[in-house]
Amino acid sequence: MADLSVEFLGVKFENPLVLASGILGITGDGMARVIEHGAGGVTTKSLWAKEHKGHPNPTMMGNEHWFINAVGIPDAGPEKAAEELARYRAKTDAPMIFNIVGGMMEGFGEIAEKVAGMGPKIVELNISCPNVKDEFGKPMACSISKSAEVTRLVRSKLDEGGAADAKLVVKLSPNVENIVTIADSVIEAGADGICAINTLGPGMVIDIETAQPVLHNKFGGISGHMLKLLSVALVYQIRAKHKDLPIIGTGGISTGRDAIEMMMAGASLIGMGTAVHFRGPEVFGKVAKEMNDWCDENGVEKITDIIGKVHANT
Repeated sequence: MADLSVEFLGVKFENPLVLASGILGITGDGMARVIEHGAGGVTTKSLWAKEHKGHPNPTMMGNEHWFINAVGIPDAGPEKAAEELARYRAKTDAPMIFNIVGGMMEGFGEIAEKVAGMGPKIVELNISCPNVKDEFGKPMACSISKSAEVTRLVRSKLDEGGAADAKLVVKLSPNVENIVTIADSVIEAGADGICAINTLGPGMVIDIETAQPVLHNKFGGISGHMLKLLSVALVYQIRAKHKDLPIIGTGGISTGRDAIEMMMAGASLIGMGTAVHFRGPEVFGKVAKEMNDWCDENGVEKITDIIGKVHANT
């Protein structure tokens, strides 16, 4: 059996497979079940400083090739998040990544202050969701200056709130001309790592029988297997510029071979979300086994040996 454990920003994960934000990350019990099914860690659903309703149904649809959603990042607020966190910690000590979102700049600062008191070890800053553009404008991840500004703000609020030891990961958007320049800006502003990528979009699906958009929001973020080609390329580009940067690679990963490919591109952790929809929460255990089988077949004893390997071969 290969050693699938990974240390990411000082936190040990039993394997590199992590529940991505937005999927099953709502309740403590739900997240704990993901660990029982073989995940190495979980990422919470995006947390707001105040309750946020999200978009009305229908909010998602998909097939074996693609998935589209316009959930609108609903959240019950930080008090409920703290309650669910306690339930999760009572069931497992597996790592949890706190994903936070804020809409406008001050909102990011407010939720960072609140999360600082929950004892986070890793905070994922979501500045790239395309599904709330109508509500808050263009995502900050599309601007070099705003990406840096919000990163500095959140870093300072975590420090002031007693979470100076918490590591900050910034989740970037593929909907930009050059993702590496955005990564450069947030790293300089205090990010300890990068999550790449969020959903692609906006996308749209039309019901041709009714001549109406399928989603209530009309537009949504695209994920699913088709996104893997893009996510692998962008993780590769970021890693090529920042050789030792901790990266969470996410987007279209649904098999062990997909995960191996993403790690070779430069990711240390693998975020999986849409794969849960198609293969069930058991996907984490299945993918871990597929990764282990590949390692055994190829003489790999430690999964960390393959991180960024393609860079050494090109």
